[in-house]
Amino acid sequence: MSVETEAMTIRRPGRAWLAGAVGAAVGVAGLTSTAQAAGHFHWWANFIVVPGALIAASGAVLLAQGRGTGKGLLGYVTACVGALVFTVGALLMVGKMSDGWPLMISLPALAVAGTYAWRPEHPLVRAFHRMIASLAVAGAVLGATFLLMNADAIDLEGDWWGWFMMLGAVLVALNGLELLRHRIEYRLQAVTLAIGPAAFVFLLGLRMARGDWPY
Repeated sequence: MSVETEAMTIRRPGRAWLAGAVGAAVGVAGLTSTAQAAGHFHWWANFIVVPGALIAASGAVLLAQGRGTGKGLLGYVTACVGALVFTVGALLMVGKMSDGWPLMISLPALAVAGTYAWRPEHPLVRAFHRMIASLAVAGAVLGATFLLMNADAIDLEGDWWGWFMMLGAVLVALNGLELLRHRIEYRLQAVTLAIGPAAFVFLLGLRMARGDWPY
């Protein structure tokens, strides 16, 4: 390795971390300016916002440097945790925690759902992972529904959460049926293990959605 190539190799990580720090600073500055312009600035929330921004930026750098490796996984988890901490701080800074708390449901769910594209080698492990990621999508939609209800954008009446139970049951069943494509041992048992509970939850959710649940 030449001296020039070695110097470039050393500089690149430094530039990536510098870019991450600049991005965190821009995010904090933008949030602070927005909160001040809106007249709902709580300065003490910076003790949560700033660490959250730095954690998220650090995770983004690790993710960019280690895609497809354990370092990338660590970066993804770190970035998601940082984004969640930053969001908590942002809600506290603008005094909107009472309205924005559903984000505490949607953001972690989206972090899990974001791993859907990962492909574990064994089909059974892959199906289980995708089942969890699919359920996380339903969880993110549930959080978004609460957020819209808090904003008075929608008004749902009755036992509407039964529909989310049915959605989750369908997602579990579909991921279980996907195992039929693979020639693996205990394939039918695994499919049955997914379909059985999914059918029970679907029927339970249907009864709740129809208002037939006796309570």
